[in-house]
Amino acid sequence: MRGLLRGRSQILAVLLALLAPLGAAAETPQTSVPHVVLVDAATGTVLFEKGADDPVTPASTVKIMTAELVFEALAAGKLALTDALPVSEAAWRQGGAPSHGSSMFAVLNSRVPVEDLIRGLVIDSGNDAAIVLAEGIAGSEGAFATRMTTRARELGLTHSTFTSAWGRADPEQKVSARDMAVLAAHLIATYPAYYKYFAERDFTWNKIHQTNRNPLLAMDLGADGLKTGNIDASGYGLVGSAVQNGQRLILVIYGAATPKERAEEARRILQWGFRSFETRQVFKPGEIVGRARVYGGAAGSVDLVADRAVTLLVPRDATERLSGRIVYTGPLLAPVAADAPVGHLKISRGALEVLDVPLRTAADVPVGSLPRRAMDAGLEYVGGVVRGYIAKR
Repeated sequence: MRGLLRGRSQILAVLLALLAPLGAAAETPQTSVPHVVLVDAATGTVLFEKGADDPVTPASTVKIMTAELVFEALAAGKLALTDALPVSEAAWRQGGAPSHGSSMFAVLNSRVPVEDLIRGLVIDSGNDAAIVLAEGIAGSEGAFATRMTTRARELGLTHSTFTSAWGRADPEQKVSARDMAVLAAHLIATYPAYYKYFAERDFTWNKIHQTNRNPLLAMDLGADGLKTGNIDASGYGLVGSAVQNGQRLILVIYGAATPKERAEEARRILQWGFRSFETRQVFKPGEIVGRARVYGGAAGSVDLVADRAVTLLVPRDATERLSGRIVYTGPLLAPVAADAPVGHLKISRGALEVLDVPLRTAADVPVGSLPRRAMDAGLEYVGGVVRGYIAKR
């Protein structure tokens, strides 16, 4: 019987009557950039996407992942802003002045405070800063890159693999626009004390003054991060964020043909996002979202709830109806504990999935009586036979 239960995906319809169509649709932007995602940070609503899950070469936007590991070490007390890390020959030769690439121009065999290395990383896009930080945390850049990929999986970045701390051209190093939006949202929410460095406009080290390479910071958009990137294999990319009237949007674009296209498309898509949407609440905190079937329990189902209020952004005067579904693997096998993560509420606007909310059980379901378990077993067996018959047709 366990074989019949394993791996079955249950999908339940969710009624979203609150979100019936209202009027004329907001115009969806058209863009020449091949890989784009625009996300509302507070609700996680996807406002626009194009090729968001395609694997792309990240170039220097990799340094956001490098920064995440540095910030994690700082938050855990394993590293301090005042710690001075040595500039090895590898860091100097591969990422410093001799490399003729992006550099903070750290001096060979000198020691640089972590806070200055962070500024060199996110303002100057210094490859040498990235390698020095990687070596200081993990002993070598290779070991650090392994940690980057491990950390990416912990954060749910399923399309991202890292092989360097600074964005070296490598066919094995790939990310997706959606993954980088998730990473940016995590970094902004988790490390506000360190995220501030991304907004700084300039930095001087070794008597060399450099300005932040993020074009959004010079625009009147409320931008405060994060990073640009460009190598021959990547085109021009950007992971950016801006706040207007208390609303934060996160934008990721990859594959722009020129820096001008990158800047202009980023501005246009962010402006569209800020003016074209309004917030709607779908479920209140603690409100029952749906139910999941339970096999062999004292009850045949268990209520599901979200960790917080379920809100999302919808286009002003939208005509596209929103639809929702609950997806989980089941039926769940009793006993079922309360507050167990068991599925997701997925909400779509037309063909675009705009929100994915984790769901948890609202109550315990103990093992049922023997007659109840026998009845469930019979129903599950018949269901499995029917599914097998349908699959063969």
